[in-house]
Amino acid sequence: MATIKRSFNNRTCEAPYLIFLGPPGSGKGTQAEKLQHSFRLVQLSTGNLFREHIKNETPLGLKVKSILANGELVPDDLTVQMVVDRLDRPDTIMGVVFDGFPRTRDQALALQDRLDAKGKCITAAVLFRITDDEIVGRLSARRTCPKDNSVFNLKSNPPRQDEICDLCGGALIMREDDKPEVIRHRLQVYRQQTEPLIEFYREQDMLIEVDATRSIQEIEAQLDEWMPMFIYNANS
Repeated sequence: MATIKRSFNNRTCEAPYLIFLGPPGSGKGTQAEKLQHSFRLVQLSTGNLFREHIKNETPLGLKVKSILANGELVPDDLTVQMVVDRLDRPDTIMGVVFDGFPRTRDQALALQDRLDAKGKCITAAVLFRITDDEIVGRLSARRTCPKDNSVFNLKSNPPRQDEICDLCGGALIMREDDKPEVIRHRLQVYRQQTEPLIEFYREQDMLIEVDATRSIQEIEAQLDEWMPMFIYNANS
């Protein structure tokens, strides 16, 4: 098992802040949600933050809405500001799982600077290790019901009747972003933008790896085993 420091610069963290790294379809979102339920850690996703701010028409939300409407990417400083503001809410007192954020080294550095200013820090970065072929096989087997948005997987969670929704009886479809060629493009983007973060956190002696080819239950058990260490390191 990798050695995990309490933080950058060996400062004490006030709560466990975990960064989940991994390509789309690696299962990090599923495990982040489970930690939220089991250990009361807030699952922090920038996509959800964007939607929340836009819905509530906050000043940041109005900026993001305008940027997205023009087909542009939300700047790192604006994204990080949303994340840091979210950390100020009282429900984060038990800790946070950053789900799919940061995506780039620049975002990681900006997040580190903002957390340093607030006396907070990252506890560990958890890498969900899985091959591209495994991802393509997993995501291309996903089927969605266009009527009720139910999601099935022909391999791991198949419908009772082939290609038919269990709930409404409608025909299931493959989404455009679940087609193999689209998945491989998304993985290429991930490799270019996000993989440098692996070395970034490894250099800090903060990286820990999970075999994401295993079952959901096996990965959940592994993270549950590690949680006391994360919590101890964060609060000791």
